[in-house]
Amino acid sequence: MPHALNRDLPDNIALIEGDARVTYAELDRRVLRMAAGLLAGEADLQEARVAFLIPASVDYVTVLHGIWRAGGIAIPLNVAATEPEWEHCLTSAGVTRVITTSDHRDSIQGLCDRLAIPLSEVGEFEVDGSAPLPDLAPDRRAMIVFTSGTTSKPKGAVTTHGNIAAQITTLIDAWAWQSDDVIPLFLPLHHVHGIINVLSCALWAGATVHLWPKLNLEALCSHVAADTYSLFMAVPTIYVKLIDYLQTLDDQQLDVICEGFANMRLNVSGSAACPTEVFEEWRQLTGQALLERYGMTEIGMALSNPYRGERRPGYVGQPLPDVAVQLVDDAGDIVTEEGIPGEIRIQSPTVFLEYWDNPEATAASFEADWFCTGDIGVVEDGYFRIMGRSSVDIIKSGGYKLSALEIENKLLAHPDIVEVAVVGVADRTWGEVVAAVVSLAAGAEMTVDSLKAWCEGKLSGYKIPKKLVVTESLPRNAMGKVTKPALKPLFE
Repeated sequence: MPHALNRDLPDNIALIEGDARVTYAELDRRVLRMAAGLLAGEADLQEARVAFLIPASVDYVTVLHGIWRAGGIAIPLNVAATEPEWEHCLTSAGVTRVITTSDHRDSIQGLCDRLAIPLSEVGEFEVDGSAPLPDLAPDRRAMIVFTSGTTSKPKGAVTTHGNIAAQITTLIDAWAWQSDDVIPLFLPLHHVHGIINVLSCALWAGATVHLWPKLNLEALCSHVAADTYSLFMAVPTIYVKLIDYLQTLDDQQLDVICEGFANMRLNVSGSAACPTEVFEEWRQLTGQALLERYGMTEIGMALSNPYRGERRPGYVGQPLPDVAVQLVDDAGDIVTEEGIPGEIRIQSPTVFLEYWDNPEATAASFEADWFCTGDIGVVEDGYFRIMGRSSVDIIKSGGYKLSALEIENKLLAHPDIVEVAVVGVADRTWGEVVAAVVSLAAGAEMTVDSLKAWCEGKLSGYKIPKKLVVTESLPRNAMGKVTKPALKPLFE
């Protein structure tokens, strides 16, 4: 399989989980047993959709690769999501089984029972011995990752084995992955940043992944101080939190940790734009010029500042190898001059196959075989800069891409809310935070704290509005559509 575990370095440590150290040889054996258990005597899972609710762990990697090797389509679920969000993923993808751990079984058991989807724990599939595994062509579907877009419901982006291999090899070369690299993994593993950029690249290269099911800045920094890591990849929010944490330390502690970051060969920032002030603060503290890049679930990584060369703050660099990029203006014409903005469109072996069971959305996302990102960019002195999104209904907060429409639909279920509009408001820590403008029923009152309390269990924490404005009515244009740009000044 093109994106299989590295088999050339069997004695290298593949994964660190707590005190456990798992070699590539041991991990490979675990994956083979998992694949055999999933097959249960069958020759091929034939692209059966297998979802799994597992935090960052050896079990997560075992299940992911076991599904791939058995010929299934892997669907990683967000462990922090709510039951309605899981239900959407399971039903829209036609999931045939769910795998979890004993710690998470209770949280999803009721849903699986209601949907009549078999639920099993990881250990139930790890049979003794192995089984013949199917041959998998590059065009076979391999994974569905759900991503919010301009529609109210998340769409399942389908990548093939060939897509995944292309996404990995592109970054292996561009960022000079090495077998002696060690990297911490605390990024979400239902998102390509964690799945591809960190985990899959490391396992392809024969490197070591230190798994962090829950991020602890103090413990993480102790490993940094000990020169445990050679690479570090995070979202801007994490860098802001690290900067704030480092400023609480005494000079000796600060110096040791900053030297640990300085000794790494690469620090990467992505999933959201890194504010220039954060870039400069990090460089001043550590000497590291953050490598910013641009990508999305549907395309993997497309643009990157260079591993060797100038990394410009506020820019996402240049096209990666085997990635073609064009800018298209509002008239549909290709932009040929620098300084003229246009929608970013991508053509590459890394681009996904389709949105699962959604041919209309798939067709709408392509124009003459170019994937239309919906993001607006401009080229300045040879480097791309992201200017914003073509839709105000996309919010990027803490590395997550959120649908304002999805959040609005949830908030409209509140008995006191008559109408609502959700926007993203600039925030130093999160990049953007979710902000809601609401009009209420007569006599009703609402605070941001009371709204947050109502949202618990209905929305993931990162989707819950952090700012609130109550108004008599929402501004609308002649067509009756809410004019969202007029709402953002309300939060200034």
